[in-house]
Amino acid sequence: MSITVNLRYKGTDGAARRFAEEMTQSGTVEKIRNEEGNLRYEYYQSLDDPETILLIDSWENQKSIDAHHASPMMQTIMELREKYDLHMTVERYKSDDMPERDADFVRK
Repeated sequence: MSITVNLRYKGTDGAARRFAEEMTQSGTVEKIRNEEGNLRYEYYQSLDDPETILLIDSWENQKSIDAHHASPMMQTIMELREKYDLHMTVERYKSDDMPERDADFVRK
């Protein structure tokens, strides 16, 4: 069972977008994607609020998340959050198998 964490970063004057760009350009995103247990690490910009960036962050299990939180990348992330004065909301989800009746509505 995987765990997905949706983090919404909110800033002003494009700060959240600049944060995501710096995370990517500095190579931090690639390092996180290469961590054991990482399944997904992707940023998206909100169409409703251009000052909000969504991070979808998925891991194999809590042990993988704990290892990530103990990694040097977390210090980098926390410093960049401060640099760009970002505020966050967080939602966590655990995966389950998609019921067959729901799969009928998914176009592949």
